[in-house]
Amino acid sequence: MLSTGTQPDWASLEVAVPRLSGRLPGISMAGFRQRVPAPVDIAMVAHPSVTLLVDLSEGEGLVYDTPGRHERGSVVIGLLPGDLRATGRGVGECLQIRLEPSVAAAVLGTSTEFSGTVVSLDDVWGHDAVRAERRLRAAASWDERFTIAVEILGRRLGARPPIDPEVAYTWRRTLTSRGRVRVDGLADEVGWSRKRLWSRFRSQLGITPKRAAQLVRFDHAAHLLAAGHSPASVAIESGYVDQSHLHREVRAFAGLTPTAVAAAPWLAIDDVAWPASSPTSSPMTDGERIPEHR
Repeated sequence: MLSTGTQPDWASLEVAVPRLSGRLPGISMAGFRQRVPAPVDIAMVAHPSVTLLVDLSEGEGLVYDTPGRHERGSVVIGLLPGDLRATGRGVGECLQIRLEPSVAAAVLGTSTEFSGTVVSLDDVWGHDAVRAERRLRAAASWDERFTIAVEILGRRLGARPPIDPEVAYTWRRTLTSRGRVRVDGLADEVGWSRKRLWSRFRSQLGITPKRAAQLVRFDHAAHLLAAGHSPASVAIESGYVDQSHLHREVRAFAGLTPTAVAAAPWLAIDDVAWPASSPTSSPMTDGERIPEHR
């Protein structure tokens, strides 16, 4: 999240994360509670995951605005959401769940419906969304909320057939390489033609392999910029042709210059809420196995 309006007071924000024993592969969660009532005006920026925001706030809760769309309460935010703002006032409290696209396809259904937009969780889960919110609100602690969320998500993961293993592998390779992969090379690795990989990946994850690589590379570059690295060094480290290439990509995804991203407070609590997103952390490799050719 990138603040371009009323900047959050991070000192008044409580952040909770689940214990390692209570996590599901491809899913990360964090709980946020604002101790002191205050206005919030935050612009959301593209991230290489589909995001569930379960609004547990008192009162009216959060409002999400995109060109031509207005949502309130709990929402699903797809990949590449574009110009999206979250606003609200009061004691804000929410559970944020990040789903890798390959997992989102199982938890939410066909993820292509969510790419580039924000939709109400009620529209996706129906009455199950209401029941989930009630259970989470009634929980006595964040640990209990995380346990409930794992139960709900785990049940949904087992209810739908998984996506093609070739598509899942391609996403994982894109993520672990931090976007520095070529589609032709990935197609060779899984034994598919470039056309087939492009088509299956897009239909199942809602994004092309090339755009997915750009998104992952941008996310890594943004973290490096926020960590204090110079745009020139970030361009080299992240695999951009040059600094102007980095500038264009950051502008396309965040609507800001690299210097502005580096100065913005939107990653100020990432090391606490999402420690795996730190630029110094090693890419995950669990389960990265080339599927048998079919």
